[in-house]
Amino acid sequence: MERACDSHAGYKHHVTKNYLIHLKQSLMDICCREHLHQIDLLAPAGKKITDWEYHAGQRGQKKLDERNRQLRADGLTPRKMVFQTQKDFLRSAIEDAAAVSCSQEDFQKLLFEIYNVKLKVSRGRFSYLHPERNKHITGRMLGTHYEEDYLRELFKENAEPKENKKKTVDMEKYNTESEKSAPHPSNLLQGEAISILFIKSDLRLVANLQDCVKAQQNAAYANKVKLSNLKEMAKTVAYIQEHGYDTRDSLENSFSEIKNHAFTSKKDLKSVEDNLWKVNEQIHYTGQYLANKPVYQKFVKAKNKGQFRQEHPTEIALYEAARKFLKGQSADGKLPSMKLLKAEKEKLVQQKKEAQKTYHYYRDYQKELNTVCSNVDKILGQPNTRQPEKQKSADIS
Repeated sequence: MERACDSHAGYKHHVTKNYLIHLKQSLMDICCREHLHQIDLLAPAGKKITDWEYHAGQRGQKKLDERNRQLRADGLTPRKMVFQTQKDFLRSAIEDAAAVSCSQEDFQKLLFEIYNVKLKVSRGRFSYLHPERNKHITGRMLGTHYEEDYLRELFKENAEPKENKKKTVDMEKYNTESEKSAPHPSNLLQGEAISILFIKSDLRLVANLQDCVKAQQNAAYANKVKLSNLKEMAKTVAYIQEHGYDTRDSLENSFSEIKNHAFTSKKDLKSVEDNLWKVNEQIHYTGQYLANKPVYQKFVKAKNKGQFRQEHPTEIALYEAARKFLKGQSADGKLPSMKLLKAEKEKLVQQKKEAQKTYHYYRDYQKELNTVCSNVDKILGQPNTRQPEKQKSADIS
């Protein structure tokens, strides 16, 4: 009896598989006969949009249009004209980040820093956490172009041109060649001598027993802190000898120099981020302009413009708002090219990565030298004049 059931199940699976193959072949034959584009209806969609998501987007756009009409009635200009579902937002963020990422680490970092989207990898599957959600959305729910296999192939394609470049040691972790057309933040590293090359150590601050309540109450814990302080003092002495600081003034001068570099690199990073934000805004409005341009052209040619505007209020309003914004951003009145904007964005994303490396380099170097200076003061028995850790972090972060 069991053999009969197994045989029946196997036969059923075989028939189903052959049926699907037959259907697929029939569809291809129809496409060829009717001179239509061949579409694989049995393969998963690259961008998967369910019926529920489609209608949710329609309802959201309707509510947004109503809210924008109220804002215009009050004499205000709406900032957001196109409604995006959470899945649409994730798709846009993933596409932008994947286009310039050469590895999973780069992709994960860009998603979080630019779009505040968290990537989770579990059992070889990518899932994404929207900033307004508590539960991840799997790449499978978004489409095959947002899953691990497709994205990893894209990362390899992006990394291929870079693999042919000649690699240098140590300093290339923090600086790359800058383009002549615009100042590059990593030039700070390129222009400095090897003497400031920084490799982070495990050096820690020497604890102050007078400020430690637990050490004053517990003798055993106090001895443990004293032993730890002796180790850190020994590390500090070794650090000074290794880096060739002959006097206290030379150490302080080095700290001041690195602090200035950290401040400058922070300003450079902020400048690149501001430029990237402006380009992203231009890309948004350019896409909005191009998407609604055909409807507006029909509106211009329409005999009854009032009726046409009533029939297409959203498209016309989106077009006019985008055109107004783009002309306001253009010095000569010409609208920007989407191709040039995307190329500029890709360049700025790369500059931001380099600027972050430069800033983090000097920030960590400043923290370490601040620790060394504080420990030297305690070793020499001098009063501690260093800034508190929280205040110092606030100044350079």
